[in-house]
Amino acid sequence: MAIFERRQPAATVDRSGPTALHTQISDTIRATIGSGAWPVGHRLPAEPELAVDLKVSRGTLRRALSTLVDEGLLTQSPGKGTYVIAVPTAPRAEGELRGIAEDFARQGLRLTTTVLRAELDVPDTAVSTVLHVLADEPVVCLTRVRSTDSTPIALLNNYVRADLAPGLEKLDLVSRTLFELLEVHFGLALAFARRDFAARAATAEVAQHLAVAVGAPVLHMTQTAYLADGRPIEHSEVWIASDEVHVSMVLERPQKFEVAL
Repeated sequence: MAIFERRQPAATVDRSGPTALHTQISDTIRATIGSGAWPVGHRLPAEPELAVDLKVSRGTLRRALSTLVDEGLLTQSPGKGTYVIAVPTAPRAEGELRGIAEDFARQGLRLTTTVLRAELDVPDTAVSTVLHVLADEPVVCLTRVRSTDSTPIALLNNYVRADLAPGLEKLDLVSRTLFELLEVHFGLALAFARRDFAARAATAEVAQHLAVAVGAPVLHMTQTAYLADGRPIEHSEVWIASDEVHVSMVLERPQKFEVAL
């Protein structure tokens, strides 16, 4: 399959490592689904083709697929193939899904919000793909700055599916959080999100809004939030002043371990 070849999933298979091959394959496919590259309804390549792409035996592949079927991510129909029926849920140990303002509120701190942009616009291809919308379909585009004690701490660019939250750009985005509007005003059931963090050098635009020097280290976060039915609802890019905010999490050690075969 062309998409799978471009993503080069075979590169994630480590035959000398301690993790069983079938576990590595299921992890690779699970990540592909979670990234949005294989959305709900997507048909996987035929087993012989997928086994060749991944450079594993069909027996190893079938064991990996069976794991994902048991997890409820895939379904297999004789004569029709294997289909994605759900996206993976966020691991419980990563904590609750809360926005920056909600996290600060739990610490007794109140953030102020400056809305720089709130309008319908067509996003770039990457955002359209993540949100599962057509290439020319507009979404709600938001740009905001979060501050505390007059100190800017985060620059947020949010992209929200307009078909699921029509008119969002016209609502109060200063005193109400985005998640609050999605859940209370639109009655949407947010279920989980996937976040990635990376260190970045502040661009001129980011430096201006965060009151830092150009090239200063900032924390860059990307997030995609999903509804309970697995549909993506929001994608965001957030630049955080690393000298003002740090990120911490509590992780749990799994109680069951699989012996590598």
